[in-house]
Amino acid sequence: MAKAAKKAKEMLIVGSKVKAFIKSKDCMTSGEVLHALNDKIYALLEDATARTKANKRSTVRPQDL
Repeated sequence: MAKAAKKAKEMLIVGSKVKAFIKSKDCMTSGEVLHALNDKIYALLEDATARTKANKRSTVRPQDL
């Protein structure tokens, strides 16, 4: 039985904006940076929504981040 292909997460960041920011700091962007950053954003949002629910709220607030 073949393994199911891992579904790619939707990109939540604007790649050109991230690359422009990195370039403004006189650095170059690796091809994997955008995907790694996107994964970090997903993790941050997962934690924030879990904290929101744990506090019996439905609105994510800055302190949840």
